[in-house]
Amino acid sequence: MTSSPPARSHSDSPQAGDDPHYKWIALSNTTLGMLIATINSSIVLIALPDIFKGIGLNPLTPSNTSYLLWMMMGFLVVTAVLVVSFGRLGDMFGRARMYNLGFLIFTISSIFLAITWFDGAEAAIWLIVWRVVQGVGGAFLMANSSAILTDAFPAHQRGLAMGINGVAAIAGSFLGLLVGGLLAPIQWHYIFLVSVPFGLVGTVWAYLKLRDTGVRTKAKMDWWGNLTFAIGLIAILVAITYGIQPYGGSNMGWANPLVLTGLIGGVLVLVVFTWIETRVDSPLFELSLFRNRSFTAGNAANLMASIGRGGLQFILIIWLQGIWLPQHGYDYSQTPLWAGIYMVPMTIGFLFVAPVSGALSDKLGTKWFTTLGMLITAGTFVALILLPVDFAYPAFAVILLINGIGMGLFSSPNRAEVMNSLPATSRGSGAGMMTTFQNAAMVLSIGLFFSLMIVGLSSNLPDVMFSGLTENGVPADQAETVANLPTVGILFAAFLGYNPIQELLTGSGSMPGVDMDHLTGLDFFPHLISEPFADGLSAAFWFAVVCCVLGAIFSLFTGNRTPKVTAVDVSGGVPVDVSGGVSDGGEAADEAQADQTPV
Repeated sequence: MTSSPPARSHSDSPQAGDDPHYKWIALSNTTLGMLIATINSSIVLIALPDIFKGIGLNPLTPSNTSYLLWMMMGFLVVTAVLVVSFGRLGDMFGRARMYNLGFLIFTISSIFLAITWFDGAEAAIWLIVWRVVQGVGGAFLMANSSAILTDAFPAHQRGLAMGINGVAAIAGSFLGLLVGGLLAPIQWHYIFLVSVPFGLVGTVWAYLKLRDTGVRTKAKMDWWGNLTFAIGLIAILVAITYGIQPYGGSNMGWANPLVLTGLIGGVLVLVVFTWIETRVDSPLFELSLFRNRSFTAGNAANLMASIGRGGLQFILIIWLQGIWLPQHGYDYSQTPLWAGIYMVPMTIGFLFVAPVSGALSDKLGTKWFTTLGMLITAGTFVALILLPVDFAYPAFAVILLINGIGMGLFSSPNRAEVMNSLPATSRGSGAGMMTTFQNAAMVLSIGLFFSLMIVGLSSNLPDVMFSGLTENGVPADQAETVANLPTVGILFAAFLGYNPIQELLTGSGSMPGVDMDHLTGLDFFPHLISEPFADGLSAAFWFAVVCCVLGAIFSLFTGNRTPKVTAVDVSGGVPVDVSGGVSDGGEAADEAQADQTPV
């Protein structure tokens, strides 16, 4: 019989490794993976007008709205649902192996997206299906990258590693807007083709260089847990997606029986999922991790931060494309690209601060970085509320810069805090749980922000629209019809860079004596909608303020010692700390590996 391996000390744990350069190889490859995954989560948003024009569909036609929503949300829904399962697979079969598979799937799906040759609805379905597959690859990457870094880096450098990786994760979502805005007008296929060479390099590089340095847990797959979690979360996220569509005579679909069934049924299925997780040997969600206060509080803070800032990108795009840029002479066809450019200060603030805050939090602790970051972010939302709709750009740019700084102060230390609190055997599962909260919050925030915007707009917009149209000679019956069209259509038009009035007046018949050039010009709609838009903006951003303040409060409860939970390693009968120990240093989390067998 083979004797059990001797216990390792923290100094020669897998994080230290025999190759001092390996950790930087792991960081550079996982950063590339996160970058292309998050670029592709947003690149489609800015390219949607060119995609639909290229395949010959009008996305604002009611029958095509579902294609539009799934093109926007499909990637996020899939990654939110699958990251926990894929993180668990990483714990069981090797994190590098699962990460490599994700890179391969992501690259293959990018190729099939780039070679789309259909037109019409068939092309839309093809794109949605392969976007879902691309989301599967992205989920493998997102679920295992943090765990790979936690395995590769010692505790005193994880904040720096998470900071650099986090820069790629969030900066990618803004870079996607720029890349999409540049490439889509040339040829929409390029927005998918651009990922292929990076995917090929990343796949080969990961296969050759990455290895599993952590602990592999032998366990059975929790099939019932996987099934109930997927059904419950998909039902809720799909219901949210359709909740922002008109239903009957309402501007939104929250009263739609199918939406209510999805929300209520999804919650009930997740309750069943929680019950199952307390009764299986190898649960998908390790509920015992929530006994660790830093893990629980860190994830709660991350959830609030993700909800608070998740819809920000969409609201800013609508603000810029639908109102501010046309008011300043930009044609609607140019607004998607320029919206991305004018939002760059937020990315700059994040790029500079996130790695620095991560490195400093390694030495000073995470709590005050995350708390201060959330409070700063909340302050920027208040500043955006106070800003006039037709703002002076320097003030807007400074607010976005500070917003990026606040997010940078929070993001890297928060990820390091959560990952340091995990025992070595649960890093893939824990990272997947963290990413699930974050991605699900993104979908939730989009639904909530759009709903709040629609509520704010719909209270005044019909009257303002009717008065503005009739004052410019539009017959009352036609103005009434246009003014009472679903508010979400106006938001989608502005979001996609279409001229909303031109889209709304299409099919209204001839209107002698009406100056259509004025109505469809760059001045009429932005001035018309400014006051109602300010109401919707205020409702959405006050909600974001509340979320960020809650995130700051939760952050105060991180970084404390938690009780140790002792298990017995069956290979040698040695007690092993599996609680994660002191979360802000991560030392005990590393020591939990001492009597486990490395991959």
